[in-house]
Amino acid sequence: MRTTAVLRNAACALATALAELALAVTASSAAGNSISLNPTPPEPPQATSAVITPSLSPDRPGARAALTLTIQYAGGEFGVPSPVRRSVLRLPAGMSLNVPSLHSCTAARLRARGPSGCPARSQLGTGHALVETHAGAQTITENVTLRAFLGPPNNLQPTFEMLAQGYTPLDERVVFGGSVLSGSAPYGEQLVMSIPPVPTLPLEPDASIVTFSLTVGASKGHRTHDQNTVRVPSTCPPGGFPFDGEFTYADGSVGNALATIPCPS
Repeated sequence: MRTTAVLRNAACALATALAELALAVTASSAAGNSISLNPTPPEPPQATSAVITPSLSPDRPGARAALTLTIQYAGGEFGVPSPVRRSVLRLPAGMSLNVPSLHSCTAARLRARGPSGCPARSQLGTGHALVETHAGAQTITENVTLRAFLGPPNNLQPTFEMLAQGYTPLDERVVFGGSVLSGSAPYGEQLVMSIPPVPTLPLEPDASIVTFSLTVGASKGHRTHDQNTVRVPSTCPPGGFPFDGEFTYADGSVGNALATIPCPS
């Protein structure tokens, strides 16, 4: 009998609680508020995407020029793109790097001594990048300087080394390499880079590239007779000079970006 009384009291208590909950929901609705017992889950982060913007100086066919490649990344969790792990940049057919003096620099020398440890003629280009990481409740940004150097050949294939140097808030130096490979029409040479993880703070995500801009070669007003340059094809194909970028991100996704430099008028 005592057990029955206990069960009866528990049932009464449960009924009272449910009635109070119903009254609270009714009162909240009357006041213009809404209570959801099944809240909508947060939206998944946007996929990381890239936009490439190439430019030539000068941009006339057959010129020895400077090529600037600017890449902007967007999307990702908390608005920070997923880190890039591999990049393939395809250049127009006939566009190639003109290197009068084959001086090279190794990754080991760059790590140990920085740019001053490499022959001046081994430098292919310079640029800058903006990197971000989401730490706690804030996004941390850092400006990074870039320098590209001709690397030692690998099985007769040209290579290059990239030095990325940050200063504040993270004093970090990263060296990563790439290869110059042959492509297929309408493209010619392709620049293939593998980008290592860039650690930031303990237990926080790796740094992500938001903007990457690199100028390869020197324009006419800033070069000597033996300066490395980019050789522009002697003729411009219909529709302009095509560029293609293929990017593999740390989250496993892959994206493409296309761009064109119009033919000179």
